[in-house]
Amino acid sequence: MAKNEFKFDFLGRELIVEIGEVAKQADGAVLVRYGDTVVLSCAVMNDATIDGDFFPLTVVYNEKLYSVGKIPGGFIKREGRPSENATLAARLIDRPIRPMFDENFRNEVQVINTVLSVDPDNSPEITALFGSSLALGISKIPFDGPVAGVVIGKIGKEYIINPTSEQLEKSEMSVTVAGTKKDICMIEASAKEVNETVMLDALLFGQKYIKELCKFQEEIIKIIGTEKQAVELATIPKELEKEVKKYAEDKMAEAIQIKNKLESYAAIDNLKEETVNYFIEKYTDDDTVPKNVKKIVNNIEADVVRALITNKKVRPDGRKFDEIRELSGRIDLLPRTHGSALFTRGQTQSLATTTLGALGEHQILDGLEIEDTKRFMLHYNFPPFSVGETGRYGSPGRREIGHGALGEKALLQVLPSEEEFPYTIRVVSEILESNGSSSQATICAGCLSLMAAGVPIKAPVAGIAMGLITNGKKYTVLTDIAGIEDHMGDMDFKVAGTKEGITALQMDIKIKGVTKAILKEALAEAKKGRLRILDFMSNIIDKPKAELSEYAPKIKTITIDPEKIKDVIGRGGEMITKIILEASGVKTVNDKDAVKVDLEDDGRVIVYHTDYRIIEKTIEMIEKVVREVVPGEMYEGEVVKVEDFGCFVKLWDGCEGLVHVSQLAHERVNKPSDVVKVGDTIMVKAIGYDNRGRLNLSRKDALPKKEDKPKKDE
Repeated sequence: MAKNEFKFDFLGRELIVEIGEVAKQADGAVLVRYGDTVVLSCAVMNDATIDGDFFPLTVVYNEKLYSVGKIPGGFIKREGRPSENATLAARLIDRPIRPMFDENFRNEVQVINTVLSVDPDNSPEITALFGSSLALGISKIPFDGPVAGVVIGKIGKEYIINPTSEQLEKSEMSVTVAGTKKDICMIEASAKEVNETVMLDALLFGQKYIKELCKFQEEIIKIIGTEKQAVELATIPKELEKEVKKYAEDKMAEAIQIKNKLESYAAIDNLKEETVNYFIEKYTDDDTVPKNVKKIVNNIEADVVRALITNKKVRPDGRKFDEIRELSGRIDLLPRTHGSALFTRGQTQSLATTTLGALGEHQILDGLEIEDTKRFMLHYNFPPFSVGETGRYGSPGRREIGHGALGEKALLQVLPSEEEFPYTIRVVSEILESNGSSSQATICAGCLSLMAAGVPIKAPVAGIAMGLITNGKKYTVLTDIAGIEDHMGDMDFKVAGTKEGITALQMDIKIKGVTKAILKEALAEAKKGRLRILDFMSNIIDKPKAELSEYAPKIKTITIDPEKIKDVIGRGGEMITKIILEASGVKTVNDKDAVKVDLEDDGRVIVYHTDYRIIEKTIEMIEKVVREVVPGEMYEGEVVKVEDFGCFVKLWDGCEGLVHVSQLAHERVNKPSDVVKVGDTIMVKAIGYDNRGRLNLSRKDALPKKEDKPKKDE
């Protein structure tokens, strides 16, 4: 296949697609250039179907550090497991393309994106999403796309598509939206308390340009696309389906409407097992019965949930469509943490803790981002016991990383600046129970724990998850969805924010898109729910505590001449080590009781310790090191060295000067050792610096002048 090249001027930036030169054995492969960002996207399908009840789609986003001219950090100098950003990027691509496959498709599909070159002003994630859709589109794989995505920023009243790094810093929002030519199918956003109207306008603004990108893909597919392969879809015998429905449908409705989650789930599981066993006994000669009956019963569960909500206007747990589950919460559960809070919504519960540390404890990022450190981290843990199950324990998966990142975005918008609150902040959410919306419970618990820790946040933040049930003609928006409504529904729409506006938003859907009307209603209902939760949270704690925990590091900041930082550090870190050891009374700088000192390039010196006395002692020692000698002033110093040409006097740690032999006394001095010895304390006067920056002192000028002898009469 000869190389084909397609170009598209996308808002003044050239988007180039090259097909046919590289990765020719993949079912679909495209090299996409967006500015200086280059991503190779490859799609491959296994011709054999799997024997399972799910679509095995894998999306990979490979970050190559050579793409930004970096060598990987650490001992092993090659890329290892995906970074957090790579995991989030893979999720970002997976979420809009997954709904574009038939739900009964059972062939394994892999979409591999390799980032080869990165221009920070042209998003590699958005480029990879475009490439993934197009690689699937030109291949034989039965993909009902295309899809595309853009990032939307807003500076003043102007919306900006795919803002540059500089523009993004000034923007009041960063909204990644993906969709088809007709509808929006994925949203990932962070914002500085923007209202619902502004957010909706941003989404619709982005949709206009998504249409252009989809149209460009269609033009390419029309020219070089391959005929889609006919694959066997999982089908179920109609007669068997009727029989199973007749046997299990009414019983399923009863089981679903049990209000206790565990009891309801147990009843559903028992019914499924009972139904499968009944039909195995009835059709002993048909090996396909167990698999088909299981699939039918799962479909019955989904259909009953939809019918209850859409036709009977009843939710599985009996709530109204806009009703929030029972709320409870409290702070200060854990005596030794810097801040802690427990937040419960129905049968979803998060225990959040806040830990404060020195700025030097920030997270170092070894990735493609411009930012290589961050001072705020939110980590989300979801142990199997939270849903009453056994399961694997280990490093966090995509779900944990994704939920943690969403909570981090939501709370980051209200944190004080580094100058206002010079701490590294870590929030950890332990999900103790889960029945839907655990990521939003994390935001509520995390916010409460921040206030309990005394972090001066700008405003409290709460989160709520909205759902959608649709039958193609009618739709119903649900507030505060429970687990079964999330699992069986068509949309998971999470909105977090303050009373003033939205700070984070995430939308995933199982259908191919949602309309403006659905988005508008979901945003409006989410605001109502969020305000109710914020009112509840204010009864637990209405503002951040004035004092930090006694176990949290206390802080004091001074500013010195940036040129003096090297003096505080000393040769090989000798001076700062001496200060830390002496002030703290410890033997090593790694001792848990050692004072922490952060020296910033702008001259800020930030000192942390739980004991204010040690902080004051540390600052006093640092001030002595950076203290400036004023020419003409008198100082008391210690003789530290005596030479034939004079003596060296230490005024304070880090400050020494020379008293030349001619400046030791009013009378002539032959040997300095006749006048002073090491260890003597003497008064000296600063007389300036020589042309090499060395301090000169005078003992003579600090001594009383001898009266001149009267002249003899002639």
